Amino acid sequence: METLVTRPGFSFSHFGMFVHDIAALEAFYTELLAFTVTDRGQLPGPNGPRDLVFLSRDPDEHHQLVLISGRPKELDFNPINQISLKADSLDTLCRMYRTLQARGAGEVRPITHGNAVSIYVPDPEGNRLELYFDLPWYVSQPMAVPIDLDDEATLLQRLEAHARGLPGFRPRAQWRAEMARRMGWTSQEGAAG
Repeated sequence: METLVTRPGFSFSHFGMFVHDIAALEAFYTELLAFTVTDRGQLPGPNGPRDLVFLSRDPDEHHQLVLISGRPKELDFNPINQISLKADSLDTLCRMYRTLQARGAGEVRPITHGNAVSIYVPDPEGNRLELYFDLPWYVSQPMAVPIDLDDEATLLQRLEAHARGLPGFRPRAQWRAEMARRMGWTSQEGAAG
């Protein structure tokens, strides 16, 4: 029997990262993804002042992304696996795919995870950005297969046909109900999601 978990009252809010070229990253996130600079300034750091730029796409959130100068030049491994932004529709995701291709935005990789379709693209400092849209079904993870986004008329049908052949395929609502139960959510919390 599973034990219901009482979770502290926190929700994910924002992400901060050290950068080499704060102006290039600011331009990338404001121009391509329409983040708004909400504040900027400096704070003292161990090796001198650090510049900070606060960015948001939500007027209820002062910042969702913080860029901070001072990323070491000699760092030979990027500890950031990915920064993910959820699209409001499959159409939005496909439009962004075309925009990225037109801008020559580095290696743009469309992938299906079975339960979501994603576009992976590096930002100017090589941080992997994932732009994704959740699909109305679930499949067991991890799963990643390249997908062709060029034929949008058949995209959803192709994604579903592929997902139906994968382990764990079921409606997302069913998977969500299972997770809500495992996470100890109340029926009121479940209704909100």
